[in-house]
Amino acid sequence: MSGVEFAFLLFGLFILAILYSSVGHGGASGYLAIMSLTSYGMMESAWLKQHAWFLNIIVASLAFYYYRKEGFHDIKLTLPFVIASVPMAFLGGFLLIDGSLYDLLLSITLVLAAWRLYSSMAFDENEKTTIPTFRQAAPWGLGIGLVSGIVGVGGGIFLSPIVLLKKWATPKTVAATSAIFIWVNSIAGLAGAGVSGQLNLDLDILMSFAVVVLIGGFIGSFYGSKVSSQSTIQKLLVIVILVAASKRILGLLIVLI
Repeated sequence: MSGVEFAFLLFGLFILAILYSSVGHGGASGYLAIMSLTSYGMMESAWLKQHAWFLNIIVASLAFYYYRKEGFHDIKLTLPFVIASVPMAFLGGFLLIDGSLYDLLLSITLVLAAWRLYSSMAFDENEKTTIPTFRQAAPWGLGIGLVSGIVGVGGGIFLSPIVLLKKWATPKTVAATSAIFIWVNSIAGLAGAGVSGQLNLDLDILMSFAVVVLIGGFIGSFYGSKVSSQSTIQKLLVIVILVAASKRILGLLIVLI
């Protein structure tokens, strides 16, 4: 990889960390997206997933800290999703899925993520909300946890719009829940990869990645926890995710043809 391309990647990770953390997300889907636009897109799926999870842990921890500090975390909302998702994220991280199947799953995930983000923009946060029961929340936690482990994301990009659309919480409360949800799922995914013998972290590269997302995560988390509007940020995320998904899908079509 050339110095210019690596600089582009670092800048992209920095911007994505700001955008994602401002809405309580770790950014794995964005990191996977931006990496797929560089030479790292040719790396094995396990490598991509694990590096995205590692960055997720850094950014999601910052997002949770700031949203919780501002009083937006509701443990009653968080627990059912976390309890249900962690074992499934571990299982997804344990599974070995590579090649075209991974590319297809990642492309579908990115497209769905963009659609979910777009569809959640119309939420009125002044509207009354009701915390879901464990029975209502657990199936979503199970499904999102498994998908997160297989694809290499934290799951917040799916959880947030679902909770918003079902009127289970306001956007900033959702942001706090998503942050801790992403954090635990990312750790569970890495643990699953480690147990299955797939763990393959490049520490030299990770240090460079970690520095830029740490700075970006700090800026985004601080900004997002104190500013109510999130629609512009979500629109930008939709664009980035769709661009990356399109590249993956185009690559798959070329292989098939």
